[in-house]
Amino acid sequence: MTKLKESHEGAAGGLLVPELMARVKQIQLRTHKLVNTALAGGYRSTFHGTGLEFQEVRHYQPGDDVRSIDWNVTARTGVPHIKKYAEERELSVHLIVDISRSMDFGSARWTKREAAAQFSALLSFVAMRNQDRVGLTLFGDRPGLHLDAKKGNRHVLRVVREVIAARPTPGGSDLFSVLDESLRGIKGRGMVFLLSDFLGAPADEDDPGARDGFWGEPLKGLALRHDMICVRVFDPLEEELPRAGLVQFEDIEGGQPLELDTRSAAVRAAWARDARERNERLRATFFRSRVDSLEISSAGNLAEPLEAFFRGRIRRHGGRSA
Repeated sequence: MTKLKESHEGAAGGLLVPELMARVKQIQLRTHKLVNTALAGGYRSTFHGTGLEFQEVRHYQPGDDVRSIDWNVTARTGVPHIKKYAEERELSVHLIVDISRSMDFGSARWTKREAAAQFSALLSFVAMRNQDRVGLTLFGDRPGLHLDAKKGNRHVLRVVREVIAARPTPGGSDLFSVLDESLRGIKGRGMVFLLSDFLGAPADEDDPGARDGFWGEPLKGLALRHDMICVRVFDPLEEELPRAGLVQFEDIEGGQPLELDTRSAAVRAAWARDARERNERLRATFFRSRVDSLEISSAGNLAEPLEAFFRGRIRRHGGRSA
């Protein structure tokens, strides 16, 4: 069994060091501009607003909230006691990022991998601004690099660098293994963001690919321990085909080539319908697993869906989910 453990080795990914550092710097500059007051405030309201940790049991004093009375201790001692809590001052954000080959597909502004790297940077810099720790786990056809949650600009830049530079794995996404290992490998309680295109993995337990274990089960387990959020990264071409004549598609996770006549309205409609149905099944899996989710496009602004997610979360829950 593969176990998640802190790794001190980075992934070269075939990039020259100057090229890699230039791309990291570019992402750093771009995402720093997006870490605005609204985004940082939304993050803090969402994740820090109701985070409480147990501090002590003490004698009840006039003016204390009677709802805080610890009835077990009170009954045992015969003297009223209350449980006192303090707001959590420091949280952990852990990013689980898909680096399978399908994430290197891109028909628009960026590849899905680049979009995931920038979204990871955005989350990491917002967390850093709030004095929170950031951790990382990479995965493809198996769990890969794991970095325990730490603070600091240098660590955040390493998180971004590893997402960009990691070599893509040859097969599909083994969501079951990485989520199952994360149940034991992610230390403490915090927020966990799973970034993936969710392609090459069963969409629900009825999918034939789920016979050997469905990733929704360990996802439920993580949701019981952490504030779990799934982020579906997609390319516009995966949702809707343009009218571009005969187009040959290659399944970069190992499937057979496919040629489609995109001049046909029926072909384009079937493509969109298949994508829509799969996405609906994924959302149903997220719902059954009691996790929140959002979607980001490799062609779009990455801050806007995150801001919208924070606003919706505050409206629904008033902060962190139970």
